[in-house]
Amino acid sequence: MPRETGRKVIAQNKRARHDYSIDSTVEAGLVLTGTEVKSLRAGRATLTDGYATIDDGEVWLRGVHIPEYDLGTWTNHEPRRARKCLLKRDEIRKLAHRTQVKGFTLIPIAMYFKDGYAKVELALATGRKAHDKRHAIAERESKREAAKAVGRRAKGLD
Repeated sequence: MPRETGRKVIAQNKRARHDYSIDSTVEAGLVLTGTEVKSLRAGRATLTDGYATIDDGEVWLRGVHIPEYDLGTWTNHEPRRARKCLLKRDEIRKLAHRTQVKGFTLIPIAMYFKDGYAKVELALATGRKAHDKRHAIAERESKREAAKAVGRRAKGLD
């Protein structure tokens, strides 16, 4: 069987882009068990409550729910266990330095398979207040209206 190529998205955390202001992102590999991989290949994962911590120079993904594999036996995994993220030492050091700054946290944005390997996209983000969320929504709607007006103008409808 030929090796998988490309990117296949398993789960996305769309709410994170609304609740947080994202500063930068980094791609990390995951240490998983066999039944976790099978469950992910079935497209089953939830990132909404997930976050990442840095403990003893290692990045751990916590709160991510990967349901038990339906056809698994006693070897099934625990759905909300901590999973180790695979990053280079320099990247971990940079992330550790940035997360010590007040308000920054690591959150998972997306989980996907890239060339057959399970990956997670971690974002360095700060929480948004309610008025910031309203401002972001208003800005997004104004951009959408402007794009719509440009499109109508190009078609000659205005």
